[in-house]
Order: sequence, then structure tokens, then C-alpha cells
Amino acid sequence: MITLADVRAAADRMAGQIIDTPCLHSPPLSRLTGAEIHVKFENRQFTASFKERGALNRLLQLTPEERACGVSTMSAGNHGQALAYHAGRLGIPALIVMPEHTPFVKVEQTRAHGADVVLFGETLVETAARAAELTAERKLTFVHPYDEESVAAGQGTIALEMLAARPGLEVLVVPIGGGGLIAGMAVAARALKPELAIIGVQADSHPSMLAAIRGQDLPCGGNTIAEGIAVKTAGLMTREVVRRYVDDIVLVDEPALEKAITVLLNVEKTVAEGAGAAALAAVLSEPERYRGRQTGIVLSGGNIDPRLLASVVVRDLLRQNRIVSMRIPIPDRPGVLARISQAIGDLGANVLEVQHHRLSPALPARSATLELTFEARDARHGAAVIAAIRAAGFDPAILPP
Repeated sequence: MITLADVRAAADRMAGQIIDTPCLHSPPLSRLTGAEIHVKFENRQFTASFKERGALNRLLQLTPEERACGVSTMSAGNHGQALAYHAGRLGIPALIVMPEHTPFVKVEQTRAHGADVVLFGETLVETAARAAELTAERKLTFVHPYDEESVAAGQGTIALEMLAARPGLEVLVVPIGGGGLIAGMAVAARALKPELAIIGVQADSHPSMLAAIRGQDLPCGGNTIAEGIAVKTAGLMTREVVRRYVDDIVLVDEPALEKAITVLLNVEKTVAEGAGAAALAAVLSEPERYRGRQTGIVLSGGNIDPRLLASVVVRDLLRQNRIVSMRIPIPDRPGVLARISQAIGDLGANVLEVQHHRLSPALPARSATLELTFEARDARHGAAVIAAIRAAGFDPAILPP
């Protein structure tokens, strides 16, 4: 099991090669949650995630023979990018095996660092099996994404930096996939400040660490926006560290993850991927647990596909009723659409989309259906626009997000 000495040695070994990312107090997030929120911005690493720490710490401990032959790994994205970047910087050949569904942005960025990228498998289990085959064939050194002591020790340097910057922290909230990040951080944090509460966060679709700690067979699988922590099997080494040092593991659902992404974007003006926003999602989902406490959250990564980010933003606007879609039965005669548009425009709302259906056999011959989407300033403004349309003599049915 790793120790504080291992984490400190990793920090010394990597000095000057890893960014000591800011750990900043966030007044707006504190007002929103009721806790005193301090954000560790690991999305500001060169490859936009914390994974650089563990990858680099392992690379710096390779023998000359291992460096010459090269390294390999399996990764859903961030670990692969991190290993590719630092291996390329150090002149070490790297093979990265990724699942076929890995976001395009992560695949291209990994290739851009000079690594040989192979896409294989629908799950990390299939990807890992292929990586093992190629590792043996090419006589490479495999660098595990999380279940390796040197990797976890590298990730643990985040806790050293957070407690140095914010010694008054009372709670650490940390995302969990396979467990490398929280294992390294928990070892360091518990040694430096034994009374510190350490809370792990998993996507509710992939509660692998929670299942391992409880000895339960929990369902694990399915789509999640937090693909970076969508791990079906928790690490063997990391689960023992988590069992010893982590106080609790909480689960967050997809709406909470999406909300946390948009809050970080709107409030902190920073981009977080789903896994990177998991810690904030946990605080937003259970604010009473953290109210009034000095709470450190790890924004672990910012590698999100731009199209997915755009979808998340629009979906959030729909949930807030800042974008409203409606279906309106109307008489099929000139001027009706203009009256509805006038009602919307008079209140300063913006029409985004209009579909005018008049040819359906299900409609009376002199009737039509209007499907209209408009943008409002907020939910109250949207309600006022809907009321104005009704006052103009129409009966809109609001469509669900």
C-alpha cells in the first residue's frame, strides 16, 4: 500500500514537469451550495486532466531498457492522452488502446502527441484484453490507468497541493472511476490531516467501487456523460486504500452531472467533462451535508466533446424553461402566425424554430398545428410569454424537455 512518503517522492520527482494547478475559493459556488467551495482546477493541466500526474510518475521510474522498448496502456481518454504526452516529451514510444466509442476529441489529441492509437472494443474490459495482447507481442511496459501504486502516488500529489494552498479544508470530494485518484489523495490527506472527511463520487450507472467496498453485486453499465469514471471493475489495490481511508462514497445521476457541467461553465467560466464535474454534482445534490464546511472539490478534467457540451447546455436551458417548446392548434388562415409572433416579440422573447403543419389527414381541413420554440430570459419570462399567447386567444400545449 502506498504511503505519504511515496506521494511526496512523486511530487519531488515531477517537480517542474507538472502544473501546480490553482486551488481557488469560489464565492459564487459557495453562495449556490451553502458550503465554502474551493476548486482544484486540474482541467488546467496541459492535457486538461489530473491523469498526467500518475502517468508521469510511472514513466520517470522506468529502467533504461523499459524506456527504449516503450509503454502501453488502455484508456477511455485522459490517461491515454497523459501517457502519450509525457512519453512523447521524454522520447518514449507509446501505444494507447482505446474503446471504439471514445470521444473523437480525446482520440485526436492522443494521436497528436505522437502515440500509436488503436481503437478496440465496446467496453474497457475488451479494450484491456486487446492492450494486454499487444503489450506482450511488442514487449512493452504496461502503465495501468489506476490500479498501480506509482500511478496512485502521482495522483496523490493533488492532495499535497490542496492542503498546502487551503490548510483549513474540512472535506475533500473526489471523483472515483477505478480509484487511483482518490486512493492517492486519501493516503496523503489522511496522513497530513487525520480529521479531514474524504467523500468519493461515482456515476450511479457505474458504482463499481461502492459495490466492491460493500461486497455487493450492483448493476454496473450503460451510457453516462461521465465516461472518464465509467469503470465496471474497481482496482484491487485502490479498493483496499478506499476501504481504509475514505469515509463515504455517493452516487450522482445524469441530470446532476449535466447540471454541474453547466454551473461550472456559467459560474466559473471553465469547461469540465462529466467526470470532472462529478464532485460538484455531489455537493449540489446533497447541499446540507456540506453546508458551512470548508469543502475542496477536484475538477479532474475538461476534455468534453464540443457537440456533447453544446447538447448539455441546451438541455439545461430546457430544464430551466429558458427554452420553451409548444404545440398550438390554430385556424388555417392568413395572419394567425403573425399574431403569435407579435405576442412573443412584444415581450422580448426570441423565436428559435417554427414548424407549421397543415396537411395531416388527422386535422380538420381548415385547421393547422404550429410547433414553436422560443428563448426566454428566465422561467418567469417564459411563463409571461405563454400567458400572452393564451391572452391572444390560443391554447398552447407545452412540450416536455
